[in-house]
Amino acid sequence: MQFLEANARRVVIKIGTNSLTGADGTLQTGRIESLCGQVKALRDQGFDVLVVSSGAVGMGVGRLGLASRPGDLASLQACAAVGQSRLMEAWQHALESRGITAAQILLTREDVRGRRRHLAARSTLEKLLAWGVVPIVNENDTVSADEIKFGDNDVLSALLASLVKADLLVILSTIPGLMRDFGQGELIPVVEEINEDIRAMAGGALDERSTGGMVTKVEAAKLATQSGCGVFIGSAAEDRILEHIQSGTATGTFFMPQEISLAARKRWIAFFERPLGELHLDAGAAEAVLKRHSSLLAKGLADCRGEFPEGSVATLHAPGGRVIARGIVAYDAATVRRIKGLDSAEIQSIFPGRNRCEVVHRDSLVLI
Repeated sequence: MQFLEANARRVVIKIGTNSLTGADGTLQTGRIESLCGQVKALRDQGFDVLVVSSGAVGMGVGRLGLASRPGDLASLQACAAVGQSRLMEAWQHALESRGITAAQILLTREDVRGRRRHLAARSTLEKLLAWGVVPIVNENDTVSADEIKFGDNDVLSALLASLVKADLLVILSTIPGLMRDFGQGELIPVVEEINEDIRAMAGGALDERSTGGMVTKVEAAKLATQSGCGVFIGSAAEDRILEHIQSGTATGTFFMPQEISLAARKRWIAFFERPLGELHLDAGAAEAVLKRHSSLLAKGLADCRGEFPEGSVATLHAPGGRVIARGIVAYDAATVRRIKGLDSAEIQSIFPGRNRCEVVHRDSLVLI
């Protein structure tokens, strides 16, 4: 299967810490040089390329001569501060020696969740790509507590792919792809749908220097494929891996994109903005939302949890608690609690002139 079609023109490449640094934190410059040579080949064919690079903490550990990766947050942030400039210098040198300008982009999850910052980040990235620059993106580990703890560069790469409307996300690590029996069985070459069976195959991080495992990679694949972006997970150790992906001969797992990508506004609702509340639906409302793609009416709302202003994003839960959707709520939390279970006439009797019975309109709702 050829993973980069003729009309695919934008690729995000994510590479993990263990693929860039040795056990002592030293940088594998040969791997960066090889990847940058392949990036140039893609660029020469007209592709836009963005790189998400882990490794700042690992390089900081090595430069400081620490025996192992620290466990406390302050030390991790300090290691990131030491290692980030060295990591960027390596990418910059390898790209600029090939006539390509590199740009450093440090993001937190808040930078892509909040609508205003989301748009600002996208505008900056689009301008860099228009100028022929290759953005080197990493989480801003020196100030981001959760990002270091949970290792979200996999998820960050998926959010970035959605943000710039990439055609393909390539996640490179020390494993050849999704494998059965928690990484001990046969390789799964193609995944058409990410379901519970696929999730069950994923395991955690296998190395103390690694902050994410196949679990985060499958989650990243789900986010990206719902945005119409294909995802390839493979080993960074495979020689000329990007060339093989382009020719369809690479070893790894390809997650097929959904046939119909979400509109830009719905992508933002689904992935970027942090939900501030929970809307729990009765069985009829859940079925209407899932099967008929209906709006969520106040009549079908069983419970509202959390505090949020009008226009916030909330999660929609089926009976039993399963999250089925996200949406922009037409009322604040206090009002939602007052109108839950009411029809349009009853709502108007409480709030004259406001007879909207839609708590979340279908145009502001996206299934998860």
